[in-house]
Amino acid sequence: MEAFEIERKFLVKKLPEDLEKYECRQLEQGYLCTEPVVRIRRSDDTYTLTYKGKGLLVREEYNLPLTKEAYEHLKPKADGILITKKRYKIPYQSYMIELDIFEGELASLQLAEVEFPSKEEAEAFEAPEWFGEDVTFSGQYQNSSCLLYTSDAADDGES
Repeated sequence: MEAFEIERKFLVKKLPEDLEKYECRQLEQGYLCTEPVVRIRRSDDTYTLTYKGKGLLVREEYNLPLTKEAYEHLKPKADGILITKKRYKIPYQSYMIELDIFEGELASLQLAEVEFPSKEEAEAFEAPEWFGEDVTFSGQYQNSSCLLYTSDAADDGES
């Protein structure tokens, strides 16, 4: 059985008000491979191994559970930097916005992602006012690409 992720991604021009009222998780993730994407992630006390196929708006995605021990074993094998971020879950219309506020070397980055049940819904989606540029089709803003850049590189215009 194939699983697909249908997702749009936006920069954030202004954080929504009352952010503290939304569910928030602390995430840490690393990439064992970027083509195809093989990611390990800690979300609070949950550990996952994810495979993502090629694509920007629509792509294959499989998630498998990991133990803490397996995560810790794989973590030093990750390429580039470990990405840390806070993820807020914000209801909007019939969707759930995942607002990522990056920390560490990517601290200047804020992204909002929305998943959809169909490509048609994704294409018809009208973003809230606080969303900025739609970067769905820019591979630069895939997390697996972000690990190659630091905020210094972004500030220098090298990313």
